[in-house]
Amino acid sequence: MDFQLELLKDKVEFFEATSIKDLEKKINDQIVHNQAILLHVHSVSHQMFVTEDGKRIYSAVVHFKAKI
Repeated sequence: MDFQLELLKDKVEFFEATSIKDLEKKINDQIVHNQAILLHVHSVSHQMFVTEDGKRIYSAVVHFKAKI
């Protein structure tokens, strides 16, 4: 049986939460996980959306890249 390992160079993750603190916690937790596989934050994009019933939804896209 052959195993072939490849280095992960890019990874984009999407996050969503009902509060900005929860969103920040989710992103920070994932940053720690991705550092274990040698990925670091390259860029972050975020926005807030208000639903019809007035609830706020916070979302973010985080692009992780390998530092090679």
